[in-house]
Amino acid sequence: MSKINIAIDGYSSCGKSTLAKEIAKNLDYVFIDTGAMYRAVTFFALEHNLILDGKVNTEQLISMLDEIHISFQFNSERAASDVYLNGINIEKEIREMEVSNNVSPIAAIKEVRKKLVELQQKMGESKGVVMDGRDIGTVVFPKAELKIFMTADTAIRTKRRYDELINKGVQTTMKEVQKNLQERDYIDTHREEDPLRQAEDAKVLDNSEITREEQLQLALSWVKEAQSA
Repeated sequence: MSKINIAIDGYSSCGKSTLAKEIAKNLDYVFIDTGAMYRAVTFFALEHNLILDGKVNTEQLISMLDEIHISFQFNSERAASDVYLNGINIEKEIREMEVSNNVSPIAAIKEVRKKLVELQQKMGESKGVVMDGRDIGTVVFPKAELKIFMTADTAIRTKRRYDELINKGVQTTMKEVQKNLQERDYIDTHREEDPLRQAEDAKVLDNSEITREEQLQLALSWVKEAQSA
């Protein structure tokens, strides 16, 4: 079977990365977590005091974009890739609530998106890539052979995200997580630059009431269809 590119978009905490990783593992494809790339830029901005009281010093951040170098390195202990910023592993740091609370405004900056989209497109030139994010099927890979748009009930997404954070030792509350998700949904769908939206040719996957294994098998059946098209 010829290799294809698979674009997975959708709302926060729908399990996009989980599904993307499982598809990549089954197909021996490369998984690229674009959300982690935006989180890395957010972490950089926080470290350089470019975000104060929720407001981003956009002009200063844009002037420093050339200082931001993002890469992925496979971590054999957790069988997944860690995110590196300028050669330093920041995988744990970018999952903290402080980054989560600030990533959407950073991702809405035109110049940031341009830099990362160009890098993402280069990663997919050789095919065999599974990429998840907010604008993969509409902007990064508009010609992807398979596009999946994921969604789930807000309450279910909140519980999933809360459990994930607690398991990682992050102290938070269900109310705080729900507020963060709702704010991110609004910003992601209303931002001027490349807003979250369903591509016309995307297959919708609502995983509110199905298991991880069921959603994986459904996605793999779509892969087979796309490969034989």
